Formats: sequence, C-alpha cells, structure tokens
Amino acid sequence: MENNTDNLRSLFDKLKTINFWQRLFGWKQVKSLLIDAYGDLQRLLAAYSTLKETVAHEATENRISKEGNAVLTNRNAELQAELATIRQKISGLEEQLKIASTKNTELVKEEEFRRKEHSNALASLQSIQKEISDERQKEISQKTNEEIEKLRKQKDTWSNHQLQVQLAIKTICNNHTIEYVDKVPFRGEPDNTIKICDEYVVFDAKSPAGEDLNNFPAYIKDQAERAKKYARQDAVKTDIFFVVPSNTLEVLSTFVYRISDYNVYIISTASLEPVILSLKKIEEYEFAEQLSPEERENICRILGKFAHLSKRRIQVDSFFAKQFIELAYKSENDLPTEIHDKMIAFERAEKLNPPTEKRAKEINLKELEKETNKLSTDANAKGIYLGDISAELNGLPLYTSDNKE
Repeated sequence: MENNTDNLRSLFDKLKTINFWQRLFGWKQVKSLLIDAYGDLQRLLAAYSTLKETVAHEATENRISKEGNAVLTNRNAELQAELATIRQKISGLEEQLKIASTKNTELVKEEEFRRKEHSNALASLQSIQKEISDERQKEISQKTNEEIEKLRKQKDTWSNHQLQVQLAIKTICNNHTIEYVDKVPFRGEPDNTIKICDEYVVFDAKSPAGEDLNNFPAYIKDQAERAKKYARQDAVKTDIFFVVPSNTLEVLSTFVYRISDYNVYIISTASLEPVILSLKKIEEYEFAEQLSPEERENICRILGKFAHLSKRRIQVDSFFAKQFIELAYKSENDLPTEIHDKMIAFERAEKLNPPTEKRAKEINLKELEKETNKLSTDANAKGIYLGDISAELNGLPLYTSDNKE
C-alpha cells in the first residue's frame, strides 16, 4: 500500500512548493507526476473498493455469524432437549432391555427345564411303550402257545381216541361180563366188537384227521354209508355205532343215519356204558320168543325211550357246551383286562372233582333221587327255576337229515 501512494504524495508535495515559473516551465514534470498520481489514485480507489467490499462482506459474515450463532444456540438448546429426551428414552430402553434380558434368561432356563422334562417324558413314554409292546408280545406269544398246546392236546386226544375207546369198551365188558371179540369171524376189521345174544355189535372209533372240523360231518356221513360192509355180514347187528370225541359233537347235526337195511348211531365215549348196558338188557331174556307181545312192546318202548334220552342228552350237552364255549370267549374278549385277570386267578384256584365211581358200589337210585330233591329245594330257596323245560328242549330238532324221525 505504501508504494501505491508515493506518486500521489510526491504530487501533493510538488504542488505545495511549485512557484510561478515552475508552473510555466516545469508543468511537464507536474503532468508526469499527475499521471503517476492518478494511477496511484486509481489503485487506491480500487483498493478502497476492495476494502469496502471486504468490510461489507466481513460485516455481512459477522451478521450472519451472529444470526447463525443465535440459530445454533437455539438449535443447540433444541438438540440438548432432544438429547435429554433421547437419553431418557435410552435409559428407559436400557431398563426394558435389562428386564427383557432377565426375562429371556428365565425363559431360557424354563425352556431348558421343559426340554429336559420333555426328554425325560419322552424316554419314559418310550419305556412304557416298550413295556406295553413287550407285554403285548408276551401275551400274544402266551396265547399262541396256549392255542398250540390246545391243538396239540386235541390232536393227541384224537390220535389216541381209538385206543381210549378200545380201553373204555374193554373195561365196560369186564365190569359187566360182556364178551369182547378180539378177532371177528366175518370180513372187515372193525375197531371194536362185542357179542350180545349171539350178535356182533360193531363200535368204530371215528376222529378228525386234522385241525379243521368243518369236514368232519361229511366224513361221518361217508363212513356211515361205507358201514354196510359190516351190516351185510351174517350175525352182525344192523345197529352200528360210531364213537366220536366229545369235543366234536358241537359240529355234528345228525346223530342217526338210517340207511336202507341198517342204522348208524353217533355217540361219544361217555355214552358207551349206557348204550352197551341197554343192549345187554336184551340178553336177560334168554328166549325172546317166549315173551308176550305186551312184554316185547314194553321192552321196545323202554329201549326206544332210553335211546332217545341218550341222544337227547348228547344233543343238549352239546348245545350247552357250545353256549359255555361262547360265554368263555365273551368273558375273554369283552371283560376289562383287570377283571379278566382276576377271574383267571380265581379260576386257577378252583378245583372241581366229580364223585369217584367205585367198581363194587352200586349207584343207588333212591340216593340219586334224594340228592336231586335236595338240590331242587336249595335252588328254589335261591330263586332258581327248575320247572319243566322239556317243551323248550323238545323244540330243538333231534334229527336234521332228510329222513327225520
């Protein structure tokens, strides 16, 4: 700035000291100083203008700065207030986060506890399922073994049936002085033959060949038709008896086959003795031709009633045996398991022993009647009806073949 005003100062100093002669003859120098001073003045003016603008700008900036400071102060106050609010919110959020963290920790512990409980319950359930499965498998295996054992015993019974029938007939013959024929004098080889009144009575043992009893009735019918090989022999009684196991009676509906000139009767092992004794009654009449027509009629009537009673007893026993078997199956399938198990326990504890038959002791009819009356009195006292049910029993068909009797 100092260099810019030197010419202007020189001009002012020259003008202060210039004299008249210098104005006339030294104006050129003044003119040069004036031109240089003008340049300094222009520069000074430019500097002033720049300075003025700078001052104005600085003033403006100062004003703006002051206004900005006020705005910033206000904004700062607002931000401080917002900051306090945010800090308060942050403090609340931190408290909520702390509570949530504590709750989460508790939930994690509860979840872990529940997971352990679930794992333990699942393991316990699997153990129970295994126990139930093992118990069920054991029960099935036990029932299967029982069925197998039952079938085995049934097969043994059927396979030994012929021997048992032979032993029973021989025992009856020995007890009642009846001739048992080991070797028959006619064609064929019947299982058992006895001789009464010079007639040979054939008792053939028949039993199922396998487990399926459905074919047994057809087998019996076929054997009855083949029995003519015995009936046509001389001195062979035309009444032939087939002895079957008692547990096969329930599948049979026909117990008498009347075929042309002979009859076949189906009886059980238990019926052997009464049937043989009824046949032996005829032997008591040494000379049948000496009997009067009335006596013969009475004998035939008694024998007919006895035969009918025996067959009816077999039929009724078979009917009730079937009902008892159905009831046993119902009790096994329909009763609750706990009650059924207790029932089995009581059943195993029970023991039923019929009266023992002694060879030398006669079965007294009066004692049987007395015992029957006593049972009837006890039954009536307990409200059990023992009246005549013959009408209901007689409603059951005795014969179901085409030739009904």
